[in-house]
Amino acid sequence: MLQHDSTLTFDRLVAAIQGPTGWMELLVAAVGIVLAFWLSRRIHARYFAANPADWGFGKYLMYRLVLPLSAQLWTQLAAVLWQLAVGVRSELLVVSATLLFWMSVIRILTAVVRHALPDGKLERSTEHFMAMLLWTGFASWAVGVDTVVLDWLESISFRVGKNEIDLLMILSALVWVSVIMVGALWVSKLIEKRVMKLSDVDLSLRIVFTKLARTLLMVTGVLVALPIVGIDLTVLSVFGGALGVGLGFGLQKIASNYVSGFIILLDRSIRIGDRLMVDNRVGYVSKITSRFVVLKSADGSEALVPNDTLIANTVINQSYTDKSLWISLPIQVAYGTDLPQALALLCQAATHPRVKTDPAPSAFVVAFADSGINLEVGLWVSDPENGMLSLRSEINLRIWQLFCEHGIQIPYPQREVRVLNPAGNEA
Repeated sequence: MLQHDSTLTFDRLVAAIQGPTGWMELLVAAVGIVLAFWLSRRIHARYFAANPADWGFGKYLMYRLVLPLSAQLWTQLAAVLWQLAVGVRSELLVVSATLLFWMSVIRILTAVVRHALPDGKLERSTEHFMAMLLWTGFASWAVGVDTVVLDWLESISFRVGKNEIDLLMILSALVWVSVIMVGALWVSKLIEKRVMKLSDVDLSLRIVFTKLARTLLMVTGVLVALPIVGIDLTVLSVFGGALGVGLGFGLQKIASNYVSGFIILLDRSIRIGDRLMVDNRVGYVSKITSRFVVLKSADGSEALVPNDTLIANTVINQSYTDKSLWISLPIQVAYGTDLPQALALLCQAATHPRVKTDPAPSAFVVAFADSGINLEVGLWVSDPENGMLSLRSEINLRIWQLFCEHGIQIPYPQREVRVLNPAGNEA
């Protein structure tokens, strides 16, 4: 395989095109790129038809490298055959191989960035922005203006205390810090995916391990990046003291929420999927972060409950040991009703696939009211996370149908009005 020429310049590229076989070489390179594009489309349609958001890092990387690798293979083979046939090395094919090699490198780096950042629009926009910067840097190196740009950056300098800092040092520091932090995020995300697949470990502990791993990697990344950019680590002692004072006064609430989040995850008092009642608000825990817990209600609204609220206050966990939930449906029947029959019909109406059979539904005589006798049927719902309104509606409809079939009346309020002093007896 041919080696990539590191002395690629814009002048060499123009001279190669203007040569006697320049357009023929350009045509061969174009044909190879078209064939590689066609081959990549076929491979994508056969092996990469699923949603890219569901892929792992390896599959996404292969998806991105199919086109440049197949095109580079063609250009390398064409360059070898050209040199054997003509006896002269093809500059354009070497240039094409260099461009495709750089394209592969860019796609590898942007794939790492994409999988290091949180899922969403940010990762896609950052991937495109980074690809644009890398292509810009490659173009500046290819046309030979990189040294001019570097000299101009070094010429812009200023003093900070006793140290003189130029713009190139600042940009280099930003690049190194970004590379190290992205690498730390990428490794932490790989660890998170591996840990979350450990089904034998409790979910709360898995979340704790992933958050600790991410925190340690981020701190390690900062400690590695600072010496590289020329910052002495001894300044962290002063910064640490200032940070401690800040946490003690202005950031104590944030620190409290952060520590409370780890306490919740470690003692497993609240887990993903638990049904909680906090301040008369009932919902299911959909996410636990280091600062708050997301409580999703049946109407779709989500409440962000601070972690220290769940530690300091009383929280009703309706699914702490068992997710089954007891509900009752009141009903009133008329006086003169066969109560044992009515109670049996209520238990029959409460039979439902979502209702537990052990313990079975039970019916009770609650009170003798003004208009009728109050009854109530109670039952255990095995999957309250699927909603209660539809279950109540189905059971109430079944009660109505059974009562109508057996002639049991549901009374409504009635009043008798007696006229004690008729108008005809008035003086």
